[in-house]
Order: sequence, then C-alpha cells, then structure tokens
Amino acid sequence: MNLIDGKHLAKTIKEEIAEQVTAITSDGSRPPHLAAVLVGDDPASQSYVRNKVRSCEQVGFESSLIRKEADITESELLEIIDKLNADDAIDGFIVQLPLPKHINEERVTLAIDPKKDVDGFHPVNFGRMAQGLSCYLPATPFGILQMLDRYNIEVEGKECVVVGRSNIVGSPISILLSRKASPGNATITLCHSRTKDIAFHTRRADILIVALGRPEFITGDMVKEGVVVIDVGINRVDDETAKRGYRLRGDVHFDEVAAKASYITPVPGGVGPMTVTSLLMNTLKAYRKEVYG
Repeated sequence: MNLIDGKHLAKTIKEEIAEQVTAITSDGSRPPHLAAVLVGDDPASQSYVRNKVRSCEQVGFESSLIRKEADITESELLEIIDKLNADDAIDGFIVQLPLPKHINEERVTLAIDPKKDVDGFHPVNFGRMAQGLSCYLPATPFGILQMLDRYNIEVEGKECVVVGRSNIVGSPISILLSRKASPGNATITLCHSRTKDIAFHTRRADILIVALGRPEFITGDMVKEGVVVIDVGINRVDDETAKRGYRLRGDVHFDEVAAKASYITPVPGGVGPMTVTSLLMNTLKAYRKEVYG
C-alpha cells in the first residue's frame, strides 16, 4: 500500500507557485491577489478560510478577507460581489459556503464574474469544463487530478467508480476523468444515494473516489485488491479520548481498505490540503489571464 500524501504534495506545489510569484514580482509587478468572503461564524468555514489566507502568505500572494455577520442581507452580499467583480486589483475571489439559509447560494454563485470564479462553481466554468475548454476547475476535483498525475497513477482505460454526485466533487470529477485528456479516458460509473447495491459497483473499481459524507461508509469487503482509493470525506466522529472530543474520519474505513489498496489517501492529510492549493493554482491562472484572456 502506498499513501498519497496530500500534505506533502501541496507543499511541493506551493513551493513551485512561490517560485513563479518571485519571478513575477522581481520586475516590480504586483503579486496575484485572492479575496475571500466569509459570512457568519461556521467553525469549519472559518478554519478553511484561515488556511487559504495562510497559503496565500506562503506563496507570496496578496490576500483579502471580508468578514460579515450572519444577518447580512442577500442584497448587501450581492453588492460586495459586484465590487469585487469590478476591482481590477483582485484576480479571483471566493464566497465561502455554506451561507445562512436566508441567502440564495445559487443567486450568489451566478453573481460572481466567471473570470474571477477561482472556485470553479459558476455554470460558465462548469460548462467549459464539460466541453473540454480552458476553465477554472472546481478546486477539489482539480486537486484529485494533481494527485493522480503526480503519483503517476494510470487512469486511461481504467474502471473508475465515483460515489457521490455533488456539483462540487462527484459530478465534476466524473466528467474530468472521462474526458479525452491526461489524466482521463477512464470508464466512469457514478453512484449516489439512490444507487442499488453500491458494493457491486465499488468492487469493480480500479480507481474509487468517495465523496459521500458518511464516515467509514466504504469497508474492506466493498473493494478489490489493488484498488486506488481517493477519500474526499471529512467527518467529525465523537471520541471522548481525543483532545477535542472528536476525530476526523473519511468516507472510507481506512484500516480495512488500506489492506487491499495499491494507493490510498489519508484523512486528514489527503485531499483537503490539495483543495486549497488548487485554489491558488486557479488564482495564478486568473492573474495571467490564461483562461479568458
């Protein structure tokens, strides 16, 4: 079993980005600028945004954090987005999800200029991705592609099973791995909550990507020998022996599945660090106008 170390890989890619930023700023040019909008006090969202700000500092990006209380109105949030869209000094920005229930997340996503949508959630970027055009890829699927590519895991012609069909992970990664690209050219099965006998499909997988949000859902008897496993899930499981009163667990029962896997991502330290790094890669693309010119 080989561990796909997302933390180490993210560090490597950040070092590569930092070198490019140094080259950019050496002649007096401004560095890339990433902004984040955080609404409310959701602990997971706060932690994620802190990681983004810290990562910007590590690679030499400029970063801005706009914090607003949970009672902000939708119209006020849309005004902030309009200002960010119009600010030429900001290359890309994200609005951290989830948002309070009184705010329509779809309306907010649609308000973001696709040219600055470095999260890759806007339908314009999603559509460009589906057609194989240049775009900002959704950050987590982008990170998964980097893992498969940099660990030299063969994808072409393989049976790839994706468990979970969200617009953030499951649906886009199923499209990306089926495209005529590298990594790509896989045969895809997309499973979800209505799939009958999920284990029938997961046992056929050469590559198994799980983004279901159910702790340790995939067990050892649900995979075959030599499978490559990408575990996207991050679930808090109560544990009185842990310092914080809980432990993080993936959607895969690590010990059972690792005994059969050829490659597997840990939780934490797997896909998570790559998601933030992918956001930086998209921001650098936005700065260089690689997608929209």
